[in-house]
Amino acid sequence: MNSLQERVAELADILLASKKTVVLTGAGISTESGIPDFRSPGGLWSKIDPMYAFSAETFIHRPEVFYKAGLPHLTSITTARPNRAHEVLAGLEKAGLISCVITQNVDGLHQRAGSTRVLEVHGHLRSATCMSCGSKITWDHLLDKVFAGQVPPRCGDCRGIYKPDCVFFGDSMTADFTEATREATTSELLLVVGSSLEVSPVNYLPMLAGKLAIVNLGPTMADRRALLVINNRAGQTMDLLWNELHSRGKV
Repeated sequence: MNSLQERVAELADILLASKKTVVLTGAGISTESGIPDFRSPGGLWSKIDPMYAFSAETFIHRPEVFYKAGLPHLTSITTARPNRAHEVLAGLEKAGLISCVITQNVDGLHQRAGSTRVLEVHGHLRSATCMSCGSKITWDHLLDKVFAGQVPPRCGDCRGIYKPDCVFFGDSMTADFTEATREATTSELLLVVGSSLEVSPVNYLPMLAGKLAIVNLGPTMADRRALLVINNRAGQTMDLLWNELHSRGKV
């Protein structure tokens, strides 16, 4: 088998040959920022039933369940900092080598690292929306209400209940997903970074691209379709990719 450096050089070749590259990221890019992978052994889903605490149907009928059982597990997401993989992707966008990042993550780390075109198909944790009147408040304001004992937190205008602007199980996908589908369909290359491609409908996006490359610790359902698969950590692999591109004078 080729060495990691050789496979990264091949990834650089594929990237430089592509006229339009889109990146799809998942939980594996953020674990190095201290955010647990929900589905891995010891991850969040092993501690709490997601269909109980993060279900859209449960939220409608018993919103306090999320605020008591689910919200405390999200604190690591909102305090995390971008890692090298996020930084490299921001740099690749700035260098004109990728057109956008499609992410399954709700942590906002791509934006914090400097990426400007980020499609958040599962929403984000920057704000919350009143389910009655549609008014919005910041995430910090939402937490202030909860920590002050207002569970569930309510709108000051209509007394409706605030729901975080992320996709719960059973929710419709965000408007960004429509755009992500269009981006994947019109891409020459889709690069997966840190996703096992287990979650639908996002795992359908790699099937729409012209070519596919994957960087992920473990196997994915799309490995057989990929031109290149690198089973390695996102941060190290992206750092090696940046160094390879830099040595060629491309970044």
